[in-house]
Amino acid sequence: MNVLKTTEELGLKPSKKGKVRDIFDLGDKLVIVTTDRISVFDVVLDDPIPYKGVVLTQLTKFWSEFLKDVIENHIIEFGVDNLSKEFVEHKDILQDRTMVVKKAKVLPIECIVRGYLSGSGWKEYQKTQSVCGIKLPSGLKESEKLPQPIFTPSTKADVGHDENINFEKAAEIIGKDKAEFIKQKSIELYKKAASYAETRGIIIADTKFEFGIDEQTGKIILIDEILTPDSSRFWPKDKYEVGKSQPSFDKQYVRDYTESTGWNKTYPGPKLPEEVIKNTTEKYLEIYKLLTGKNLV
Repeated sequence: MNVLKTTEELGLKPSKKGKVRDIFDLGDKLVIVTTDRISVFDVVLDDPIPYKGVVLTQLTKFWSEFLKDVIENHIIEFGVDNLSKEFVEHKDILQDRTMVVKKAKVLPIECIVRGYLSGSGWKEYQKTQSVCGIKLPSGLKESEKLPQPIFTPSTKADVGHDENINFEKAAEIIGKDKAEFIKQKSIELYKKAASYAETRGIIIADTKFEFGIDEQTGKIILIDEILTPDSSRFWPKDKYEVGKSQPSFDKQYVRDYTESTGWNKTYPGPKLPEEVIKNTTEKYLEIYKLLTGKNLV
């Protein structure tokens, strides 16, 4: 069973730990190990999801290749083959969940693109008929396809919750030219990925990209994970039905379970039953197979 809650279990000492990723600063580059931790409502749960980190890393590998013509990304290579002994001696667990990346100054905006009305976008639309300041047609239903994909940024919070903002606010934070560029690239990335996914029977309802400025070249590049079940809503096309929430291959299933327990969304989160852990692993492995045509396990 391939499961890793933290690289500290292997005697490694990450320079920084995110909700899901352990990051090692090698001076001129970073090593990012994606663990099997899962966070919902910005709280990391105590139970890891086996293979989750492998799926996130390998899907990022697939999309980074597929989308490289749209914008340069931060990836140098995947795996531990060219790293030091402390990584290589744990190759069995680290190989498929590790990426070596360029250093970049992170732009503090989460770049969310929505092609369908769901999640926080649907909640906001019901109140204001708009999402992040973008006015939408009246009478749209839950999960309905939007006339065209919309860019709905949010702030990037290290602690606590990200906050939805409008484009003008994003431009204030990072500058108008950069905001225009990442908006255009986010929509382009989404459109290319979504049209491919449809041919595989998957609707990408929405997704989140992150960008940074390459420390070597000063160019804006795509960073972090790309179109994974942690950063996207993936719906099976054959079960799609407007007017309700959709079955999905992503962590919405875990969000729904934790909400059903009456949990107050503060640490610690509820314990996940074995069945929920097993089903989540299966959903993650299945979306990898559906999108790439290959089995991971």
